Amino acid sequence: MTFLNGGELVARTLAAQGVTTIYTLCGGHVAPIYDGCLNNAIAIIDFRHEQAAAHAADAHARLTRSVGVAVVTAGPGVTDAVTAVANAYQARSPLLLIGGAAPIATRGKGALQEMPQTDMFRAFTKASFTIERTEDIPAKLHEAFVAALSSRPGPVFVELPVDVLFNTTEPSTIPARYTPDPVAPTLDVVQAMFDILRSAKRPVLVAGTQVTWDDASAALHDFTNATAIPVYTNGGGRGALPMNHPHCFKASRSKALRQADVIVLIGTPLDFRLKYGEDWRADAKLIQIDDDPAELGRNRRADVASSANARLILEALSEGLQGLRFDDWLEQVRILEQAYRDDLARWKAIDDQPINHFRFAAGIEEVVDDNTILIGDGGDIVSACAKVLDVNVPGAWMDPGPLGCLGVGLPFAIAAKHLYPHKKVLVINGDGAFGLNGFEFDTAVRFNLPIVSIVGNDAGWGQIRTPVQAMMGEDRAPATHLALTHYERVVEALGGMGEYVTDPAEIAPALRRAFASGRPACVNVVIDPKGMSKTGASTPYIF
Repeated sequence: MTFLNGGELVARTLAAQGVTTIYTLCGGHVAPIYDGCLNNAIAIIDFRHEQAAAHAADAHARLTRSVGVAVVTAGPGVTDAVTAVANAYQARSPLLLIGGAAPIATRGKGALQEMPQTDMFRAFTKASFTIERTEDIPAKLHEAFVAALSSRPGPVFVELPVDVLFNTTEPSTIPARYTPDPVAPTLDVVQAMFDILRSAKRPVLVAGTQVTWDDASAALHDFTNATAIPVYTNGGGRGALPMNHPHCFKASRSKALRQADVIVLIGTPLDFRLKYGEDWRADAKLIQIDDDPAELGRNRRADVASSANARLILEALSEGLQGLRFDDWLEQVRILEQAYRDDLARWKAIDDQPINHFRFAAGIEEVVDDNTILIGDGGDIVSACAKVLDVNVPGAWMDPGPLGCLGVGLPFAIAAKHLYPHKKVLVINGDGAFGLNGFEFDTAVRFNLPIVSIVGNDAGWGQIRTPVQAMMGEDRAPATHLALTHYERVVEALGGMGEYVTDPAEIAPALRRAFASGRPACVNVVIDPKGMSKTGASTPYIF
């Protein structure tokens, strides 16, 4: 009889769940998993830091609407990935982190890199556990996939001790791929939504990550076409309704929400991004749809709440609200939006040197298209670009999410280019954020993944420096200054292409050359440290 080791069982189980790639940094504790992946046609992309590997798995999950898998070694390998797992938890991304561990046979004796790993993750994962027997690997890993994908998606940590991976066992049944069934709304909930919307005069819909996750983009399109309800997209929902759609807005969100008499939130937590709902009308009705029951009614009582599938609810609303339209209110929102668009047009035309943040964004706007995946990794520079750049395709914009974790840019981009080699992948980096995982250009070069990073370089942590200077004085902003570093030369040294830009007219041409090079590339653009405050737009754009 043929016996299989734990690493082979891991790989076979991953393959059965549709996993095609793992993201990793090597370690002896997890070596058998690599051997199993080679046997089962699972690609292995290895990074220079475990945090980056886990960020890449997070991006893989978001882009495929399935589980992304990272594999790291025990001890510091696991702790290095903690930030990425916490970020995935806040962003509702089903990341599976498989961590090596010291042998069960020596547990408690002080083995190399032994520590209480599962306890550490329980606060910000949907499940965290150890697989203690080799023969249990298929069933227990299947449980991890079920946990990651059920209800609110999120990360799971699975610890695999090294002896469990090296031990062998008889072949066992590999569970079939898990696909959660969509949860249908109840008739009474849908009827209550009908009643509220039929009495509305100024409704607003905010479409968040769940709209994309539930594959509800087409249903959202049909719903707003039928009703003319103004739509704002949030988080991973950006692009679920094209921003060039006449019913989709972004700059007027705060003003429209303050005037609305009915607010429909789909997969959009009432957190800091919506100011906790505290500045809305007291009598505004709230319809809240969220796959996390804990979010329903948090910070503000919902008049109707449901954890059902967003696509099914939108389809039901479209059918039940036929003939109901809000064209007059839509026109009022369009006027609110246009006032800001006029300001934006002036800001984009600023031709100062150093370059203004909005002129930087305008240069990018000339180059990107609907075949581009944009990744925001920074503070003020991403805030400005988010105001300028329209996203018209689901999954075409990624940012950290509500944890605000810098350093996601290069790892996200590597996963995106690996998954979609024919798309352009552009990271919008702050110079501070670039320093966190910029060395992953080495990974991009090794795997021939021609991603591009454009760095807004103001020689500092601009989003923090500006308010600290206002508080302490121009020359008293400790820990917020950086050197005006030639990051493009770092990328050249790693085998990529680099350009240094000081003239705003050269931003778009430099980006075109970077994409045309067919190599990983960095366009390093010197920007004005006071550029945001000069426009009066220094308040961060909330995604």
